[in-house]
Amino acid sequence: MEQLFQFLKRFEKYTKNTDLMIAFGLMGILSVMIVPLPAFMLDMALTLSLAISLLILLVSIYAKGILEFTSFPSLLLMTTLFRLSLNVATTRLILTHGHEGTSAAGAVIHAFGDFVVGSNYVIGFIIFLILNVINFIVITKGSGRVAEVAARFTLDAMPGKQMSIDADLNAGLINEQEARRRRKEIEQEADFYGSMDGASKFVRGDAIAGIIITLINIIGGLLIGILQKDLDLMTAAKNYTMLTIGDGLLSQIPALIISTAAGIIVTRSSGADGNMGNEVTNQLFASPRAVNIAGGVLIILGCIPGLPAMPFFLMGGSLIGLAWILKRYKNEAEETERKKAEAALMSPKKENVEGMLPLDLVEL
Repeated sequence: MEQLFQFLKRFEKYTKNTDLMIAFGLMGILSVMIVPLPAFMLDMALTLSLAISLLILLVSIYAKGILEFTSFPSLLLMTTLFRLSLNVATTRLILTHGHEGTSAAGAVIHAFGDFVVGSNYVIGFIIFLILNVINFIVITKGSGRVAEVAARFTLDAMPGKQMSIDADLNAGLINEQEARRRRKEIEQEADFYGSMDGASKFVRGDAIAGIIITLINIIGGLLIGILQKDLDLMTAAKNYTMLTIGDGLLSQIPALIISTAAGIIVTRSSGADGNMGNEVTNQLFASPRAVNIAGGVLIILGCIPGLPAMPFFLMGGSLIGLAWILKRYKNEAEETERKKAEAALMSPKKENVEGMLPLDLVEL
């Protein structure tokens, strides 16, 4: 393992030219739209798209504030362009080799299509439409509205924040370097929300393009399979529909993940401390009484005739047990704080001898 690390360390100097890496990456994305890709390379590119979306989601969850992920709007544009280029590449591969079978467009598309669609193509198409509706109407539209309102209020609050920084600087509470840092944070926050307001439009356009590309693949595949490749209707529908639904799912799942990450980023409070997991657990379970009441309501629902009792009883009992544990932890924490306060009061204070000495006034 150490030898592998030392070998990879030789390429450290190449990682400093990140601007060239981004430029070559964008050129590669654009070339995917033009140059036909073999099935293996397309599998790798689709897997890379899914991995990037998961990475963006996790970074947005663990980010302590929006200023830790200011490159998100630009990254959102690049990932959207990457998914659209993959849609073009998969469409070319499906329409040219779809008559060969359901594995013609790669193993990843075949696996997703076979797992979701199975033997019923209508169910797969409905699931694809539901994912598009969730992404387009719910998540993307909501996060775009939040970013729009946040950008407006951030711009309105900028003069007051600038005056507050100037007042602290004039009073000597902060130095010039700290004032410059705070002004830069205010500008970055306003720029971020403004950029997110526009970047959300790319995701909405991506969702619409996904639906159109799916319809084109199905209709075009049926026409090519029946008229040019002499396939019967059922065989053409099986091949092209399964490949198209698999391609659509592989495109919409990363889009849905990145849209969720965008919603998490724009809804984070600017004054939040710590990551999202700590905030949610500390605030959601801060009141054991609320958890206890929720468990009691579920148990009451389980007693209603006609409702399945087992799920309600299990979940209600779990919440009541969790409330008891939270209450005990809270009491132990309060007892520990009380003992520390009593120990601080009982500890002997160090007397200031200099304050007991009398002072004689001397005049010349």
